[in-house]
Amino acid sequence: MDDHQFRRVLDFFGLSWKGYRRVCKGVKKRLARYLQDRGFRGVDPFLASLERDPEQRAEVEKLLSVSISRFFRDRNLWRGMEESVFPSLIAGQARNIRVWSAGCARGEEAYTFKILWEEARQRVGQMPGLELWATDFNLEYLAGAQAGVYSAGSLKELPVEIRSKYLLPLPRQRFSVTDAVKEGIQWRVHHLCRDDPPARDFSLIFLRNNLLTYYQDALRDPALSRVIATLLPGGFFITGAIEKLPHGFTVLLPFSGHPGIYQKTPAPLSPDRQKFLADPWPII
Repeated sequence: MDDHQFRRVLDFFGLSWKGYRRVCKGVKKRLARYLQDRGFRGVDPFLASLERDPEQRAEVEKLLSVSISRFFRDRNLWRGMEESVFPSLIAGQARNIRVWSAGCARGEEAYTFKILWEEARQRVGQMPGLELWATDFNLEYLAGAQAGVYSAGSLKELPVEIRSKYLLPLPRQRFSVTDAVKEGIQWRVHHLCRDDPPARDFSLIFLRNNLLTYYQDALRDPALSRVIATLLPGGFFITGAIEKLPHGFTVLLPFSGHPGIYQKTPAPLSPDRQKFLADPWPII
C-alpha cells in the first residue's frame, strides 16, 4: 500500500495524514495485510465495502488506532503535574476529584496518574477521594489495560523504586500492576468523536496524543468542544508535549509555563453576582 492509497483510507475515516506520518509504516502494514487476507484487489473496492458494512468499518478503524505509550511518558510533564497541578487540585478540596484519561489506549497513562496520586497521599496524608475514568473505543486496548501486564519497554521511564512498589515481576521480563493501583479505575468503551462524554465535572482531563494528533478538523473540533465542556472551571487539561490547541479554544490558558498543561478559565459571574460584589456593604 502506497502513501496515496493510505491517505484515501485516512480521509474516509476523517483522520489526519500529518498526524500519521511518524507511525504510518506499522499502520500501513496492518492495513495491507487486512486487504490481502480478505481478497481486496485495491483501495476502491475496499472503500466501497466499508461504505456498505458498518461492522467492517468499525473493525478497520481499530486497525488504524495507535497505542504507542509507556509509563511516565514525557517525564517533564509528570514533574509539572507533581510540582504544580497536584497542589492546586488538593488545596482546599473537600469533595472528590474526578479525572478522565480520554483515549487511554493500554492504560499506562491512567496507571501513572494513580501511582503519583498514591505517592502524594503518602506524603500529604489527607487527600480528596479520587474517581478515575479511563476510556478508549478499542476493546482490545481496554482489555489489555484492565489486565495491567506490561513489557519492560513500557517501564523504561519508571524509577526503579517506584516500580518495585507498584508493579510485580512476572516471567519473560513482564510486570503486573498491583491490585492497589488497579483499584477504583473505571474503564469504559468510548469514542471521542461519536459518543457523549462518560461523565461531567472533571477536575482534570488527559487528552494526549490522540484526538489532537490523529483527527481532521471537522471531527476534531466538535469532539474537543464536548470534552472541554465537561471540565470544571479552573480544572486542568493535559495535551501531548508537541500538540497545539486549535484556534478559538481560548477557554484554556497555558498553566505555569509547563508545555501541555492548560487550565480552564473560571466561570463568568452572573450580572446579579457582579452587582452584589460591586455595591458597598450596607452600614448598620
